[in-house]
Amino acid sequence: MSKIRRIGSDRGLFHGYRIVAACSIIQAINLGGIFTFGVLFPELEREFGWSRAAISGATSFSFLMIGGGAVFMGQAVDRFGPRAVVTLAGIIFGLGYGLLFRMQAVWELYLYVGLLAGIGLAAHDVSTLSTIARWFVRRRGLMSGITKAGGGGGQVIVPTFMAAMIAGPGWRIACLAFGITAIVVLVGAAQTLHRSPASLGLKPDNETPDPATNPAQQEDGATFRQALGSKALWLLCIAKFCDLFCLFTIIVHIVSFGVDRGLHPAIAAGVLSTIGAMSIAGRLVLGGAYDLFGARRSLLACFSLLTASLMWLQFADTTWSLFLFAAIYGPAHGGFFTVTSPSVAEFFGTRAHGTLFGLVISCGTFGATLGPIVAGSLFDVWGSYTVAFALLLGFSLTGLAVASMLPRSVQTSGALEP
Repeated sequence: MSKIRRIGSDRGLFHGYRIVAACSIIQAINLGGIFTFGVLFPELEREFGWSRAAISGATSFSFLMIGGGAVFMGQAVDRFGPRAVVTLAGIIFGLGYGLLFRMQAVWELYLYVGLLAGIGLAAHDVSTLSTIARWFVRRRGLMSGITKAGGGGGQVIVPTFMAAMIAGPGWRIACLAFGITAIVVLVGAAQTLHRSPASLGLKPDNETPDPATNPAQQEDGATFRQALGSKALWLLCIAKFCDLFCLFTIIVHIVSFGVDRGLHPAIAAGVLSTIGAMSIAGRLVLGGAYDLFGARRSLLACFSLLTASLMWLQFADTTWSLFLFAAIYGPAHGGFFTVTSPSVAEFFGTRAHGTLFGLVISCGTFGATLGPIVAGSLFDVWGSYTVAFALLLGFSLTGLAVASMLPRSVQTSGALEP
C-alpha cells in the first residue's frame, strides 16, 4: 500500500490534479474534432456537391453512435476503468478522422465520421467526467469545469488549426494529420487515468485516508436499477435531449449560416472559435457556481443563457451580431457540458455514475442526432435557417421548464425522491 500511495501523492501533488490535466487534454482533442466538422462542412459541400441534409446526416449518425454507445461505455468505465476505455476509443476516433484522407463517396463520410468517430466519441464524457466525479466531491463542479475548459480550448485551437491546414495543403491532409495526432495524444493521456482514488489508496479531494476504512467501500449511492425509479433521472434526460438538440445543431450549421450571410469562410469559422472561447468562461464560472448552487439552479442558468442567445439569433444577420450571439451562447454551451455529470453525482452518488451518466448522455445524444439533420432538411426545403432556428428556441424553452421541475434540495448518498 505504501508504494501505491507514493504513486498517488508523488512530490506532494495529488494525483487527482494530474487526472484533471489528462482529462482536459482528452476533452480538447475529442471536442475539437466535433467542432472541426463545422469547418469541413463547406469544403465537402463545395468539392462533392452533396446536400446539406446529406452532410448533416453523417454528423447525426455520429451522434446516434455516441448516444447508443454512451451507456455501454459508462458500464465499461464502471467495470474496467477509464484507462482501457479511453485507449481503445482514442484509436477508433483517430482512425475515423484519418481515413477521411481517402474519402470519395458519401457512404465513406458516414463510415468514417458517423460510425468510427462516433464510437470513439461515445467514451469521452463518461470516461473523463465520471472519473472526475469520483476523485472530487467538494470541488466536483469546479474540477469538472476545468476539465471541460480543456474541451473549450480544443474547440478554439483545433478548428483554427484545421482551417489553416485547409487553406494550405487542403482538407484531406488536415484530416490525416489530425487523426494521427488524436491517436497519439489520446492513448498517451489515457495512461494517467485511474478509476477512483481508492485504486491508489487515496480519498477524494486529497483528504487523508482513514486506515480503518476499506478503500473499496469509498463509493456510495444508488444502483442503476434504483435510479431508474427516480423522477430526477428522467428530468435530467429530457433536459439533456433539449440542450443537445440545440447545441449540436449550432455547432454543425453556424459556419454555413455565417457564409450564407456573406461572411468569409475564415470569419465564419471565427464565430465557431468564439463560441469555443466563450464556452471556456462558462465551464469555469458555472462549474465553480455549481459547487455553491447545485444542479437545479445551475441548469436553469444554462437554459436562460441559451434561450437569450437563440432569441437574438432569430434576428442576427451581420458579422457583429453573429459574434455577439457567440458571446452569449458560448457560456451556456460550456455550462451544459460541465454541470451534467456533477448533477448525476448529486442525485445518485458515484456507485453507478458511469452507467447513469451514460444514460443521460445517451438520451441527450438522440437530440444531437436529430437536430443537425432536421435543421439541414428544413434549410433544403425553405432555403434558409429561419424555421430551424425558431425550432431551437422552442426546445430551449422546453428545457427551461423541465429544469425548473428538478428537486430543489441536494440528494446525497443516492437518496431518491419518488
